[in-house]
Amino acid sequence: MLRKKLQHKNIILASGSPRRQQYFKELDLDFTIQLKEVEEVYPNHLKAEEITNFLSELKAAAFEHLNENDILITSDTIVWHEGKALGKPKDYEDAFQMLKSMSGKTHEVITSVSFKTNVKTETIFEITKVTFKEISDEAITYYLENYKPFDKAGSYGIQEWIGLIAISKIEGSYANVVGMPVDKVYDKLVEL
Repeated sequence: MLRKKLQHKNIILASGSPRRQQYFKELDLDFTIQLKEVEEVYPNHLKAEEITNFLSELKAAAFEHLNENDILITSDTIVWHEGKALGKPKDYEDAFQMLKSMSGKTHEVITSVSFKTNVKTETIFEITKVTFKEISDEAITYYLENYKPFDKAGSYGIQEWIGLIAISKIEGSYANVVGMPVDKVYDKLVEL
Protein backbone atom coordinates (compact mmCIF):
# COMPACT_ATOMS: atom_id res chain seq x y z
CA MET A 1 0.00 0.00 0.00
CA LEU A 2 2.71 2.48 1.00
CA ARG A 3 4.91 1.44 -1.92
CA LYS A 4 2.27 2.68 -4.38
CA LYS A 5 1.56 5.86 -2.42
CA LEU A 6 5.26 6.73 -2.22
CA GLN A 7 6.32 5.48 -5.66
CA HIS A 8 7.55 8.95 -6.67
CA LYS A 9 9.45 9.47 -3.42
CA ASN A 10 12.99 8.41 -2.64
CA ILE A 11 12.93 6.99 0.91
CA ILE A 12 16.32 7.15 2.64
CA LEU A 13 16.72 5.29 5.92
CA ALA A 14 19.72 6.68 7.81
CA SER A 15 20.09 3.79 10.24
CA GLY A 16 22.52 0.93 10.60
CA SER A 17 20.07 -0.91 12.86
CA PRO A 18 19.17 -4.29 11.34
CA ARG A 19 15.89 -4.18 13.29
CA ARG A 20 14.83 -0.85 11.75
CA GLN A 21 15.86 -2.02 8.29
CA GLN A 22 13.77 -5.18 8.75
CA TYR A 23 10.72 -3.12 9.74
CA PHE A 24 11.05 -1.07 6.55
CA LYS A 25 11.24 -4.27 4.48
CA GLU A 26 8.13 -5.56 6.27
CA LEU A 27 6.30 -2.32 5.41
CA ASP A 28 7.00 -3.28 1.76
CA LEU A 29 8.83 -0.01 1.11
CA ASP A 30 11.42 0.74 -1.51
CA PHE A 31 14.22 2.45 0.38
CA THR A 32 17.95 2.97 0.39
CA ILE A 33 20.26 3.03 3.39
CA GLN A 34 22.65 5.94 3.80
CA LEU A 35 24.74 6.43 6.89
CA LYS A 36 26.64 9.48 8.09
CA GLU A 37 28.90 9.52 11.11
CA VAL A 38 27.40 11.76 13.81
CA GLU A 39 28.80 12.34 17.28
CA GLU A 40 25.80 11.56 19.49
CA VAL A 41 26.27 14.21 22.15
CA TYR A 42 23.40 16.19 23.65
CA PRO A 43 23.12 19.06 26.16
CA ASN A 44 23.03 17.85 29.78
CA HIS A 45 19.77 19.64 30.63
CA LEU A 46 17.72 17.53 28.19
CA LYS A 47 15.48 14.81 29.62
CA ALA A 48 13.67 11.74 28.23
CA GLU A 49 12.19 12.38 24.75
CA GLU A 50 14.01 15.73 24.53
CA ILE A 51 17.21 13.66 24.22
CA THR A 52 15.95 11.32 21.50
CA ASN A 53 14.30 14.21 19.59
CA PHE A 54 17.57 16.16 19.71
CA LEU A 55 19.70 13.20 18.58
CA SER A 56 17.30 12.13 15.83
CA GLU A 57 17.25 15.70 14.46
CA LEU A 58 21.05 15.92 14.81
CA LYS A 59 21.35 12.82 12.60
CA ALA A 60 18.95 14.38 10.06
CA ALA A 61 20.93 17.65 10.03
CA ALA A 62 24.00 15.72 8.83
CA PHE A 63 22.22 15.37 5.47
CA GLU A 64 22.42 18.92 4.16
CA HIS A 65 21.20 18.53 0.59
CA LEU A 66 18.06 16.58 -0.20
CA ASN A 67 16.30 16.46 -3.55
CA GLU A 68 12.66 17.42 -3.97
CA ASN A 69 11.42 13.83 -3.88
CA ASP A 70 13.63 12.65 -0.98
CA ILE A 71 12.28 11.67 2.43
CA LEU A 72 15.08 11.06 4.90
CA ILE A 73 14.27 9.08 8.04
CA THR A 74 16.52 9.14 11.11
CA SER A 75 15.90 7.71 14.55
CA ASP A 76 17.24 7.45 18.07
CA THR A 77 16.31 5.23 21.01
CA ILE A 78 17.19 5.43 24.69
CA VAL A 79 16.12 3.63 27.80
CA TRP A 80 15.00 6.17 30.43
CA HIS A 81 15.41 4.78 33.92
CA GLU A 82 15.36 6.54 37.30
CA GLY A 83 15.92 9.96 35.72
CA LYS A 84 18.84 8.84 33.56
CA ALA A 85 19.31 7.97 29.89
CA LEU A 86 20.75 4.54 29.26
CA GLY A 87 22.23 4.40 25.79
CA LYS A 88 24.43 1.64 24.37
CA PRO A 89 26.76 0.19 27.01
CA LYS A 90 30.44 1.15 27.00
CA ASP A 91 31.55 -2.38 27.87
CA TYR A 92 30.51 -5.65 29.52
CA GLU A 93 30.57 -4.22 33.06
CA ASP A 94 28.44 -1.23 32.01
CA ALA A 95 25.92 -3.59 30.36
CA PHE A 96 25.78 -5.75 33.48
CA GLN A 97 25.15 -2.72 35.73
CA MET A 98 22.40 -1.40 33.43
CA LEU A 99 20.50 -4.70 33.51
CA LYS A 100 21.04 -5.07 37.25
CA SER A 101 19.64 -1.56 37.85
CA MET A 102 16.47 -2.36 35.84
CA SER A 103 15.88 -5.74 37.51
CA GLY A 104 12.53 -5.77 39.32
CA LYS A 105 11.64 -2.28 38.07
CA THR A 106 9.87 -0.42 35.27
CA HIS A 107 11.77 1.67 32.71
CA GLU A 108 10.75 3.57 29.60
CA VAL A 109 11.97 2.92 26.08
CA ILE A 110 11.82 6.17 24.11
CA THR A 111 12.28 6.35 20.35
CA SER A 112 12.18 9.48 18.22
CA VAL A 113 11.91 9.40 14.44
CA SER A 114 12.64 12.40 12.23
CA PHE A 115 11.30 12.84 8.70
CA LYS A 116 13.30 15.34 6.65
CA THR A 117 12.44 16.65 3.20
CA ASN A 118 14.09 19.46 1.28
CA VAL A 119 11.73 21.94 3.00
CA LYS A 120 11.24 20.77 6.60
CA THR A 121 12.01 18.29 9.36
CA GLU A 122 9.27 16.77 11.54
CA THR A 123 9.91 14.55 14.55
CA ILE A 124 7.60 12.13 16.33
CA PHE A 125 8.30 10.02 19.41
CA GLU A 126 6.89 7.05 21.30
CA ILE A 127 7.29 5.98 24.92
CA THR A 128 6.78 2.35 25.99
CA LYS A 129 6.92 1.22 29.63
CA VAL A 130 8.68 -2.09 30.20
CA THR A 131 8.71 -3.94 33.53
CA PHE A 132 11.38 -6.50 34.33
CA LYS A 133 10.87 -9.12 37.02
CA GLU A 134 13.85 -9.74 39.32
CA ILE A 135 16.72 -11.05 37.17
CA SER A 136 19.50 -13.10 38.78
CA ASP A 137 23.16 -12.21 38.24
CA GLU A 138 23.51 -15.65 36.66
CA ALA A 139 20.79 -14.88 34.08
CA ILE A 140 22.32 -11.46 33.29
CA THR A 141 25.75 -13.08 32.80
CA TYR A 142 24.28 -15.81 30.58
CA TYR A 143 22.48 -13.22 28.44
CA LEU A 144 25.48 -10.92 28.03
CA GLU A 145 27.85 -13.78 27.19
CA ASN A 146 25.52 -15.49 24.70
CA TYR A 147 23.68 -12.56 23.07
CA LYS A 148 26.25 -9.73 23.35
CA PRO A 149 23.68 -6.88 23.29
CA PHE A 150 26.35 -4.18 23.29
CA ASP A 151 24.85 -2.34 20.31
CA LYS A 152 21.49 -1.85 22.03
CA ALA A 153 20.18 0.96 24.22
CA GLY A 154 19.79 -0.30 27.76
CA SER A 155 21.89 -3.40 26.94
CA TYR A 156 19.01 -5.62 25.86
CA GLY A 157 16.85 -6.64 22.93
CA ILE A 158 13.24 -7.40 23.85
CA GLN A 159 13.02 -9.92 20.99
CA GLU A 160 15.92 -11.92 22.47
CA TRP A 161 16.16 -14.48 25.31
CA ILE A 162 16.04 -11.82 28.05
CA GLY A 163 12.72 -10.56 26.70
CA LEU A 164 11.24 -14.02 26.97
CA ILE A 165 12.40 -14.76 30.50
CA ALA A 166 12.52 -11.38 32.25
CA ILE A 167 9.81 -9.04 30.98
CA SER A 168 6.65 -9.26 33.03
CA LYS A 169 4.72 -6.32 31.55
CA ILE A 170 4.72 -3.94 28.56
CA GLU A 171 2.57 -0.82 28.28
CA GLY A 172 2.58 0.60 24.75
CA SER A 173 4.21 -0.35 21.46
CA TYR A 174 6.25 -3.57 21.37
CA ALA A 175 7.73 -2.54 17.99
CA ASN A 176 9.00 0.64 19.62
CA VAL A 177 11.06 -1.41 22.09
CA VAL A 178 12.49 -3.49 19.22
CA GLY A 179 13.60 -0.30 17.47
CA MET A 180 10.88 1.88 15.98
CA PRO A 181 7.21 2.80 16.57
CA VAL A 182 6.22 1.32 13.20
CA ASP A 183 2.53 2.25 13.45
CA LYS A 184 3.37 5.95 13.90
CA VAL A 185 6.03 5.83 11.17
CA TYR A 186 3.48 4.28 8.81
CA ASP A 187 0.89 6.98 9.60
CA LYS A 188 3.47 9.73 9.06
CA LEU A 189 4.57 8.31 5.71
CA VAL A 190 0.92 8.08 4.58
CA GLU A 191 0.52 11.74 5.58
CA LEU A 192 3.69 12.79 3.69
